[in-house]
Amino acid sequence: MAAYIKQLLLIAVVAVLYTKASTQPMSLPNCPSKCGSVTIPYPFGTTKDCSLDNTFLINCSQTSLLPFFQANNSVYNYNISVLNISLNGELRVAWPIASDCYNEKGKPENEINQEISLTYFHISPTRNKFIAVGCDIFGALDAFDSWGNHYATGCVAYCNKPNDTEANQSCSGIGCCEISIPQGHHQLLTKVVYIANTILDNNHSSVHDFNPCGYAFLVEKGYYSFKPTDLSLKKKEFPVVLNWALGNQTCQQSKKNHSSYACNANSTCHNVGKSDGGYICRCFNGYRGNPYLHHDGCQDINECMEPNDCVKKATCVNLLGSYQCLCPAGSEGDGKKKGTRCTKKLSTKQRKDIILIIALSVSLSLVALLVGSFYAYFALKKRKLIKLKEQFFQQNGGLLLQQQIGRHGGSTETAKVFTLGELNEATNNFDEGKILGQGGQGTVYKGVLQDKRIVAIKKSKINDPDQIEPFINEVVILSQINHRNVVKLFGCCLETEVPLLVYEFIPNGTVHKHLHDKYQSIKLTWKTRLRIAKETAGVLAYLHSAASTPIIHRDVKSTNILLDSNLTAKVSDFGASRIVPLDHSQINTLVQGTLGYLDPEYLLTSQLTEKSDVYSFGVVLAELLTGMKALSSDRLEVDRNLAAYFGSSMKAGRLLHILDKSIDMANIEQLEEVAQIAERCLRVKGEDRPTMKEVAMELEGILVIEEHCLGSDNLSSEETENLLKNVEDGISGSSINSSDPYSLNQMSMSTFGGR
Repeated sequence: MAAYIKQLLLIAVVAVLYTKASTQPMSLPNCPSKCGSVTIPYPFGTTKDCSLDNTFLINCSQTSLLPFFQANNSVYNYNISVLNISLNGELRVAWPIASDCYNEKGKPENEINQEISLTYFHISPTRNKFIAVGCDIFGALDAFDSWGNHYATGCVAYCNKPNDTEANQSCSGIGCCEISIPQGHHQLLTKVVYIANTILDNNHSSVHDFNPCGYAFLVEKGYYSFKPTDLSLKKKEFPVVLNWALGNQTCQQSKKNHSSYACNANSTCHNVGKSDGGYICRCFNGYRGNPYLHHDGCQDINECMEPNDCVKKATCVNLLGSYQCLCPAGSEGDGKKKGTRCTKKLSTKQRKDIILIIALSVSLSLVALLVGSFYAYFALKKRKLIKLKEQFFQQNGGLLLQQQIGRHGGSTETAKVFTLGELNEATNNFDEGKILGQGGQGTVYKGVLQDKRIVAIKKSKINDPDQIEPFINEVVILSQINHRNVVKLFGCCLETEVPLLVYEFIPNGTVHKHLHDKYQSIKLTWKTRLRIAKETAGVLAYLHSAASTPIIHRDVKSTNILLDSNLTAKVSDFGASRIVPLDHSQINTLVQGTLGYLDPEYLLTSQLTEKSDVYSFGVVLAELLTGMKALSSDRLEVDRNLAAYFGSSMKAGRLLHILDKSIDMANIEQLEEVAQIAERCLRVKGEDRPTMKEVAMELEGILVIEEHCLGSDNLSSEETENLLKNVEDGISGSSINSSDPYSLNQMSMSTFGGR
């Protein structure tokens, strides 16, 4: 009873502390706490006396519906409207958009760039994004930090007609694109760049009826959702979140200077920013208010006056920074919702009886559960294994694989279906030390089979439905191909959670590594490079014109050309490839490929043709000639793209200046011939490029003539004619070999069905 009286006295004492008004002040005494509908909490204020310093001075004008602060732009001081101020270090403002309009003839009419410099605040990189809207524009974003460091980025938005955006109402590049923004920047320039004339030789007039202007703007994440009607955007501003902090010192530095430290009683200091420093203050848990105010800042919350965890019959007692739930005298329990409640105390005999009943109930339940578990285990074990295999088979696209192989007339009777145990043994349970490489399609491991064959095992990404189609696509594509310069597929495994493909192992890595890794011990001679180019061109010519159904590789690059022990080229990675129907010359697809190798015509039209592979091969050929990467930041900005740099150098007659210094220049005429082939492959319009069959024949002819010249300086005209005839026969002579024991054309899909 005495303890209960003490509890009541404690409640009475704490209640005295809550005679103040329920509303807590947010601003300094005698200072406006609001401007219009926007609360202005200290350290912000509408006058110098009401704010901490000029950093937090907010203008409140009777002629304006919203408070604002001034920011500098390239022409004048710009008033940024304030929508909301949060004490957690965020400031929500209205940010203007940039636009670029054209008349019906495609001529510039009204260009508005937005270059705004914030003196004290940062654009939040995590709460905002950059968006461009239009049908032939490049939305550009230039940013500068407080030290003058420059950052530039942007994205392309493109479409041909209004219906393009109706099918894909998202900022994925069709009518709208979006990117993240840099961190720690005060000054940002947003603008729209018209791109149609430079790439497609048309003008803005073709889309003027439904897209008279292009737009670029910053916007708070989650606020903007693209709609086709936004191609004629009416809004002038969008909400953007800024970050603010006190000073440019850390909490520790500011505490040493007590006069500048702003966090008051019952609050804690938090560092923000990694470049400019600064900090913000937050109330302790159990306290609420403005931590920057001296007297009435962070005040204790009376949790007993708000929803809490106290159960029925329990008494809530508020404490400084927390609260308690006390059961009344004569009862027991913790008073909170943790599976207990305030209940009347039981006698010793009652407690023993309850314990005995609980013990008997638990014992009987355990016995019944044990018996039932054994019965269920033996009854369901076999069914579970069967269902698990069927689940993995369907999950890994087994039905789709059967359908695709049947559709394209493939046969996979002789390709082996490996078990998981075999592949675990081959790779030491997929040990990380066995990893050969990782990419967008998955991870490749090195393994040794029981018959001592060394293989490469490709493990697709786990639990990613988007990777099922590329996996099945690669099996289908390789089932159509049996070429000496294509990586051979030995088989696959579908009984695991992730699908697996087993290839022949190619020991000497990629052409990209041999060309660009300065630590690579094997240096490629010009004759070897020419042979690699010939062999790769032969594969692509075979895919385009000699396979049972035409195939577009779609991702030709030096990292997808492997070299075996004899430095023979082996083309790999058919996960992005596409089979071309016999009645189609082009395919509509989402743009996919690797920057630097991507056909510009395909990028803008989404029309995939065989000439897209020709362009990518042209980039590889330029790499073999120059020893330069397809994209490199080491070159001047205008020359970073190798295709453009190579083309401009050829036009200027500067081929000798860009050739790889390690190439023997003895036969300069031959180098010029190969360079001319590369230049033709890299032409912007696909119709101006040669076919891969033409390219392969020319390269084969150059290589054959060189090899015979090494043995004999003089060839008769009849011998030369025979050589060139052999070249043409060699290109068209590659075909599917049904007797190859590892050809996917022999893999029986009934094998998969029997799983």
